[in-house]
Amino acid sequence: MHKGSCLCGAVNYEINGEIGPVMFCHCKKCRKANGSAFLAASLVNNADLKIVSGSEYLAEYESGPGAYRVFCRTCGSPLYSRRVATPEILRLRIGTLDTPVKGKVGSHIFVASQAEWFEILDDAPQFAERP
Repeated sequence: MHKGSCLCGAVNYEINGEIGPVMFCHCKKCRKANGSAFLAASLVNNADLKIVSGSEYLAEYESGPGAYRVFCRTCGSPLYSRRVATPEILRLRIGTLDTPVKGKVGSHIFVASQAEWFEILDDAPQFAERP
């Protein structure tokens, strides 16, 4: 089991299942949503996510047709995203985990639009767009 929370601690969650490989997304939307060079996320089964406390603090933003980013309305921490087309899968923001995650970066996606000031130095597979 993994546990996680937002920056202010209003939202706490558990993942009772596997966390997929970590992927770094370098697309412009992810960079803007996270204020960083990339987004660090892993796929998890929606059924494995349990909001332990603070569900009333969750808010969503539709960043594209059928794509929703879920965050804490108090501190703004991005927690996960969901897509209407794949309701069984969530894209968990790894930086919100309070428990360790084993493994290394599995892939870099949307590197064709990566920040010009960031250099990828690991040997994980890179994809110009979504593989």
